Amino acid sequence: MTVALLMGSDSDFPRLEACVTTLRKLDIPLEARVLSAHRTPKELVEFVEQAPARGIRVFLCAAGGAAHLAGVVAAHTDLPVVGIPMDNPPVGGLDALLATVQMPGGVPVVSVAVGGGGAVNAALFAARVLALSDPGLARRYAALRVEQAAGVAKKDAALQQLL
Repeated sequence: MTVALLMGSDSDFPRLEACVTTLRKLDIPLEARVLSAHRTPKELVEFVEQAPARGIRVFLCAAGGAAHLAGVVAAHTDLPVVGIPMDNPPVGGLDALLATVQMPGGVPVVSVAVGGGGAVNAALFAARVLALSDPGLARRYAALRVEQAAGVAKKDAALQQLL
């Protein structure tokens, strides 16, 4: 089972590295591509249509501005699609968020937060979907949640020492 991370521009990648890191930490295979809904529509559709044969089970689509990438992907697959609105100028990602969440009925796209935090949440959402049929991944995901909770407890203990 593989996740496809698609981005409309290579300039988005620095803000998506946390997504890649999270997927790798959970040992989830990944394909990453720069494909544009507007500039390379034919290549995008070919990639999406051929993806199931390569084991792709979830699409993560990062785009800014008009952010049509996730919608175009969702129009050409029955697999889960997660939109990651990028926080690009001039309006800081509001345009991308609205483009991602305002999909018409019948073309579902899940949206995460704008920017870097959304990139991590997209990876975690994909892990949750894949863990439904992968007990090993479910255990790794549960262990990550325990690790996250321990990190918060450690920070709280440090705060309590300051008070």
